[in-house]
Amino acid sequence: MIDLQKRRIASILGRVSSNFVENPKKSLKIAFLPTGSFYFAQTPRLFSKSLPFSNENVSKSPFVRKEAQAAMLEYLHLTRNLPFMDAEHMSKNSPHFVEKLIERFENQLDVQRLIARFLRYHPINEFEPFFESLGLKPCEYSPFLPLNLMFLSDDELLLENYHVLCNYGVARNKIGKILKEAREVFQFDVGVFQSKLHAYEMLGLSQSFISKVIVCSPYLLIGDVNTEFVEVLEILKSMEIESCWIEEHLLEQETFNWSMMLRFLRLFRNLGCSDEQLGGLIRQHPGLLFEGSGSIALTMIGLLLKFGSTRNELCSIFLQFPQIEVRKFLLNLNQCLLFLFEIKMKVDEIGKILRCHFLLVGSCTLKKTNTILAYLNVGKKRLCEYIQENPLELKKLALGSRVGRLPAEKERSQLLRTKFLLDVGYVENSNEMAKALKHFRGRGAELQERFDCLVNAGLDRKDVCEMIRVSPQILNMKKDVIKSKIDFLVNYLGYPLSFLVSFPSYFNYTEERIKLRFLMYNWLKDEGWIEGRLASSTLIAYSNKTFMQQFVNRHPKGPEVWQIFKKQIYSEE
Repeated sequence: MIDLQKRRIASILGRVSSNFVENPKKSLKIAFLPTGSFYFAQTPRLFSKSLPFSNENVSKSPFVRKEAQAAMLEYLHLTRNLPFMDAEHMSKNSPHFVEKLIERFENQLDVQRLIARFLRYHPINEFEPFFESLGLKPCEYSPFLPLNLMFLSDDELLLENYHVLCNYGVARNKIGKILKEAREVFQFDVGVFQSKLHAYEMLGLSQSFISKVIVCSPYLLIGDVNTEFVEVLEILKSMEIESCWIEEHLLEQETFNWSMMLRFLRLFRNLGCSDEQLGGLIRQHPGLLFEGSGSIALTMIGLLLKFGSTRNELCSIFLQFPQIEVRKFLLNLNQCLLFLFEIKMKVDEIGKILRCHFLLVGSCTLKKTNTILAYLNVGKKRLCEYIQENPLELKKLALGSRVGRLPAEKERSQLLRTKFLLDVGYVENSNEMAKALKHFRGRGAELQERFDCLVNAGLDRKDVCEMIRVSPQILNMKKDVIKSKIDFLVNYLGYPLSFLVSFPSYFNYTEERIKLRFLMYNWLKDEGWIEGRLASSTLIAYSNKTFMQQFVNRHPKGPEVWQIFKKQIYSEE
């Protein structure tokens, strides 16, 4: 009977050709070291000169490996009485352990017989090939090796729970992941494991889905049914996403954090995404939910919020997410941010680019900063300005794309000035445009920023365009000066913004001049020397000589009061 079983094993794993003939004159002296280590002294065998290859090739051939596997299978199944399926899987899926056996009999023929003979008298630590066959590396299973056990049959609960997983449909080489992340599962009493699996089945989940999800999230087997896991399934179901679709996108090599996934779903709901929108987004881009259990998407949301995006903007941004792996998108995003920091771009400017061109930034793989600078033959400051003016050019800076030389500073500034004037309504090549161009000083890139500053203050775009036609020199002032003068007009003088539309030349005068004239004018009114009301624009626009004649010198104490007001105002600076 035993001979028949041996033939059965040999037929499964294959035997070495009869051309490999052992010379029986030499013998082996073998000693056993604990925990699966072997030591033996051997005397080289004499081989026939007709062999077409060296002894070294024999030991490394697949035939030798099959012989070693057959010897292991024979030992585990026939000698140790392990179930045939368990023994076969261990012998075929523990290459590191089998290689150790082969190395002990290096350059020998009929390895199967030699290993079988060795194992007959020197039992091995069966936990080593067992854990390796579960998909673990020696460095991973080393902490799980029992100190006082050698035989698998001595750990009944381990084998019992292992067979529960096998019978439930979990691939044997995936069980190691469960052992590594939820070791206590293999110490469940008889019947406990089945009851836990049954509890998940009661949720309406299929056996194939459960078997896959416990590999992805072994911690679900610890304690009662995981409420966060159940809530995620319920939310997805409300979006018409069934468990069969989820099963298709579960990656067994990853460990899923259902708590993190729940945070992802709740956050998008709070951002204003409807279940229909969120369901469509997840179906189109499952990586947003499944890559990193949603943590990658949450990281991107955190970046956007940090750089000034509003909650209302976030939902619309992600609903336009491109067809790209989420991890790749975040990598591109980080590379681009690093690039912008390296060229010394200010944080608020980086935030502006990120908010307005988030999807573009994450879709482009940029070259290294030094490579871009060398190719363009440009400095960091110049490149920084160029990208601020042309954020869409980031796409051309992407890996593999050609990048044209940047235009000269003077030519570029002139082009930007002309483009801006065309945008605000000037006619190309007209005398009016030529006149306006003469009034502008500084870089053309600053014009749009100053124009936007006026619009953002609350003025209508059409009114601002008309103001610039009347007083183009307004745009020669820096943004801070424009903001300061608007604040002075509204909060100090108490005039509405509409005053600027009727009198854009207001920006041409200093705050000190305006304040001094209003103080003098109001004092004269209080003294009863002025009747009626003079237009504020006229009061401001009077020349110094005319103002002195018409107002200051009219009162006997006028010049004295004028000097007092003047000293008071300029001493505040």
